[in-house]
Amino acid sequence: PAPVEPADGAPSGSEPGVVPLPLSGKSPEALRDQAERLLLTLSEGPGSRPLDLGYSLATTRSAFDHRAVVLATDHADAVRALTAIAAGAPDAAAVVGRTRTGRHAILFSGQGSQRLGMGRGLYGRFPVFAGALDEVVDGLDAELPGQV
Repeated sequence: PAPVEPADGAPSGSEPGVVPLPLSGKSPEALRDQAERLLLTLSEGPGSRPLDLGYSLATTRSAFDHRAVVLATDHADAVRALTAIAAGAPDAAAVVGRTRTGRHAILFSGQGSQRLGMGRGLYGRFPVFAGALDEVVDGLDAELPGQV
């Protein structure tokens, strides 16, 4: 069963194991500069919660074409990965890239993995579901030839 949130809407108190720290900049240099500024912020307040930092970065910053995300499990991970981004170096806890133009798709995964074969059962029993799934698969085949 899913965890039950308190009636007042407050989180249950458990911290996630990994917190994404998103960054963006108008150029690769600007992205590295933002990583440096964030490093300064972390060095001034090592007691800050990664969850609060990730939330603030995701909800209060502009999203530019050059992007990075640090997947921080703790303060040391965040510092190491941000140092790498600032230096233009790779790090296992950081992904750096640039947005691409084109069409987008959103996949809401989850509902169905609770029971093995659930999707197959829905496909066999409900023609509307089967038709919609076939349409999605055809679209993916057209956009990602040889990859699905």
